[in-house]
Amino acid sequence: MKLSRREQLTGRLFLVALVLVTLLPFVSMLSAALQPRGSVPAGLAWPSDPQWGNFVDAFTVANMSALLRSSLLIVAGVVPVSVLVATMAGFGLGHLRVPGGRFVFLLFLLGLTLPFEAVITPIYYQVRDLGLLNTRWAIILPLIGLYMPFAVFWMRAHFVNVPQEIADAARVDGSTTWQLFWRVQVPLARPAIASLTILLFLWTWNQFLLAIVLVDDPGKRTMAGALGAFQGQWGTDQVLLCAGSLLILTPVLVVFLVFQRHFIKALLQGSVKG
Repeated sequence: MKLSRREQLTGRLFLVALVLVTLLPFVSMLSAALQPRGSVPAGLAWPSDPQWGNFVDAFTVANMSALLRSSLLIVAGVVPVSVLVATMAGFGLGHLRVPGGRFVFLLFLLGLTLPFEAVITPIYYQVRDLGLLNTRWAIILPLIGLYMPFAVFWMRAHFVNVPQEIADAARVDGSTTWQLFWRVQVPLARPAIASLTILLFLWTWNQFLLAIVLVDDPGKRTMAGALGAFQGQWGTDQVLLCAGSLLILTPVLVVFLVFQRHFIKALLQGSVKG
């Protein structure tokens, strides 16, 4: 379908406006982070003498090397397990059509309607009874369970759309259910798995509520959870706070920019390659 010159121009103007609105908060934070410490940033005013050392000070004061290690450990504990379990569950519910699968899927849909804030209190008491408070397991184990409804829904949506003829051909060749899953279905599901991995990484890295409630030691929290303590301690120094916020956001932006093609591919790719 061909678009007129006016429609193309309107679309480009809309995209430019959208980009400006999206980048404006980051530009504002950057200009504030480069102001002299102790000053009060005013709007988007660019400093005459940018203080790039503020980022080094924020990294040192917040002990971000330890926070980075803690966040990576939490991500390594949450994401692989969640993706593996969700892929197997999605295959069972979406392709094998196991008995009672529809009822189980409805339970997962119910889980999608529950916000984290509604279950944080019972999670706190369960973690306390298990003796896991103030440990990284207090974040890892609840997140795996809380991510399951969406993750299973995501993977089931892929396996439901895989043509039955592919599985039938594999069965004719003598494949068992396990071989069908690992050698046929999982390779076809790589875009969906990659995009789910990206989403779970971003959500885990940005997890704030569980880290604040269940872990008292800032060195065992996620980067976003540590930002709460950082803000409470240095709330009067807006310059240092903005610098620390940008440092925490940087890994998330880098991961998304690097792997955004995989995410878009999962949304657009059909189940059968031509």
